[in-house]
Amino acid sequence: MSITAALIVFAVTWFMVFFMVLPMRFTSQQDMGEVVPGTPKSAPSDYLVKKKAWITTAVTFVLWVAIVWFITSGLLTIKDLQFLAPTGPAPLGPVN
Repeated sequence: MSITAALIVFAVTWFMVFFMVLPMRFTSQQDMGEVVPGTPKSAPSDYLVKKKAWITTAVTFVLWVAIVWFITSGLLTIKDLQFLAPTGPAPLGPVN
């Protein structure tokens, strides 16, 4: 696996985890009872994005190490995927 591929796997995994972490412990302005004029009631009342980004980075690093190990270990190769291999010789005559 190249460095570029490893970085792309990390970035994709980071954003997937980030979008899963964002709604956790979410409190809207309506839930808190203090709606700022000019904002929707569903807007967040507190900004925990920095904390959630650090949590995301920690979780992603653990997942990334596992993914990179699995890819580079050779446990599963392209040859192991049977649906990519031809099923047999091509027919010689016309198909009816």
